[in-house]
Amino acid sequence: MAGKNVANRSHGTEKPNGTNGTKSLAPKGSLSSFRPLYKGPKDKDRKFTWLDTEPSEVAEAAENEETAQHAIITRLQIAEDSRKKYELHSIIIQSPWLKAALGEILEGYPGIHCGLKRLVFEAPFQPFVHRWTELKDFMGKEGLDDITMDHLNLLYNILQEELKDVIKAFEDYVVHGVITYEHAWTIFQPGQNIYSDSHHGAAGALKFRKGAYVKLQCGNAYQLTAEAIDWNGNNFGRSVERINLMEWVGTTQILSLSAFPLSFHPAKDKVVQILTKRGRKFEELAGSHYKQYKGFAVTWDKEGKEVLTTCSGRIIVDADTFRRFSPQYVGYIEPLQAKEGIPEPEPATQKFDIETQSDEKYQFGKQAETKRIRLTEELQLICCPRVRGYSLKKKQWLLFYLDLIKEIEFNEDAFQALVLPEDQKELILSFAESQAMNNSAFDDVISGKGRGHITLLSGPPGVGKTLTAESVAEHMRAPLYMMSAGDLGINPDQVETKLTNILDMIAKWNAVLVLDECDVFLEARSAHDLERNKLISIFLRVLEYYEGILFLTTNRVDNIDATFQSRIHVSLAYPDLTMSSRRVIWENFLNAMGVLEGSADWKGEDLDELSKVQLNGRQIKNVLKSAALLSARKKQPLGRKYVDMVLAIEKRRPEVAEGF
Repeated sequence: MAGKNVANRSHGTEKPNGTNGTKSLAPKGSLSSFRPLYKGPKDKDRKFTWLDTEPSEVAEAAENEETAQHAIITRLQIAEDSRKKYELHSIIIQSPWLKAALGEILEGYPGIHCGLKRLVFEAPFQPFVHRWTELKDFMGKEGLDDITMDHLNLLYNILQEELKDVIKAFEDYVVHGVITYEHAWTIFQPGQNIYSDSHHGAAGALKFRKGAYVKLQCGNAYQLTAEAIDWNGNNFGRSVERINLMEWVGTTQILSLSAFPLSFHPAKDKVVQILTKRGRKFEELAGSHYKQYKGFAVTWDKEGKEVLTTCSGRIIVDADTFRRFSPQYVGYIEPLQAKEGIPEPEPATQKFDIETQSDEKYQFGKQAETKRIRLTEELQLICCPRVRGYSLKKKQWLLFYLDLIKEIEFNEDAFQALVLPEDQKELILSFAESQAMNNSAFDDVISGKGRGHITLLSGPPGVGKTLTAESVAEHMRAPLYMMSAGDLGINPDQVETKLTNILDMIAKWNAVLVLDECDVFLEARSAHDLERNKLISIFLRVLEYYEGILFLTTNRVDNIDATFQSRIHVSLAYPDLTMSSRRVIWENFLNAMGVLEGSADWKGEDLDELSKVQLNGRQIKNVLKSAALLSARKKQPLGRKYVDMVLAIEKRRPEVAEGF
């Protein structure tokens, strides 16, 4: 035996001593040989002992030169099924003809490489169950040589005997559209697309990788591991998701499962068309994009679990900034394989995830330097149904559903409707447009310092300070970020971190920043309040290197710190509204509500009379909103009488000034 020969060779290295018959030993570890020891029985302490002689009860090795002649080796074990004595444990494929055939039959099946010298399949032989139809179709091909056909028939007969019950059950399940928990694995084939609504009702497709029966805290489940195409801000890649099909009794409808093979969907072709189109939208939203949104979005609770929230208004789709500033962790994604950089000639079996590459990648209309890849339709089909981004209204990082993201309908007349002297409007607009185009010829002695544009808007509430900034952003089609002192806090260290992060975000988005009611940062420093002095110093230092457009609004302009005065490019004081200004505001709001045009309820005299009431712009808006609710309740058009009703109620408030 081979083992005994090895032992004899090692024993032969010991040399007898010629004088007294004892053996002399070589120095420890000096011989160019090895000595085998054999695992023996357990001793009284239940520990194994090691022997220097081969145990006599050990049988010869089952696989040898004789067994190597056979196309297939079947390994049997005692059956748990009382209806048979033995069952297959595994199959070893040795035939090169059979390996070549299986290479085509099992092509693309994960975890299988038919070129291996020792090709082993273990029960329950999932690859053959999943590719049973392909096996039978291959055996029906014309032109197969006799040896290949003989070996295929041999394999088919072996598998047919072992898998006939499973295959018959699988065929019955497919015909009736049902499945049992025990045989759930039979309908999920690795590499196929599955359909799932696991994203809070947002149905989508994923590519199935593998399945396993697992025990969870809440019970047993068949766990699906699948992949979707995601974008992490820098690259497209595969993200891994797990879906649990909790154990059920008896049979259940395949279509009632939270995930099932896409091939079972009754409207498969239509679903593929819709999801591929949505995948193209996902691909187009890679980068930074300014969009409109209305509906449910996804946020996270204290435990990090996804929960739904409502969101409406303008949003920024931006996975890169989400990854940098959101408290939520963005998991690893497996990078896709691009064709670019593969040496020629390409291997015949080489597959790529990306069809082509182009230079078309945009960020708010500005072309970026990096290339944008193009996904194949197969990958567009399994793109994620949600994108990462930021709600400007809620000031939250959220996940947005692709189907609810719309293009923004900008108000083209927003800036023209602004009630300001024309020279002031022209000045503001010229600065804003110049800053947006980054073509200002002015710079500080230190490069990059002082390149932003700061406008101070001062005046009483409701005269149009915030509206000015909103109108500029709307005219420029740029995002508007509203910020107040409350968003930053009062702790100097926290203020610096938050302000720096916000300015980084805004700079990337080319947004217009509004710091509303910024008195706490503008007021002159004093010798006694050191914490507030530190706060102002931090605010000044951070703004020094801000390169965007900033609007500061305040109700108190008489106590501004001297250092701020030198950093403000334009300072506009808004006086109380005049009668003519109020009349324009009334008219603008009513026109926006579609009330004035063709209405017999409103005349010029009505606007003249309303303009005499001492209201600011915000109050006028609130009065009209309340009047609209009254008219809607009465199911009548918004007329003057409803406005008068609201004004009469407001006059009863004790704090209302005389002349209201």
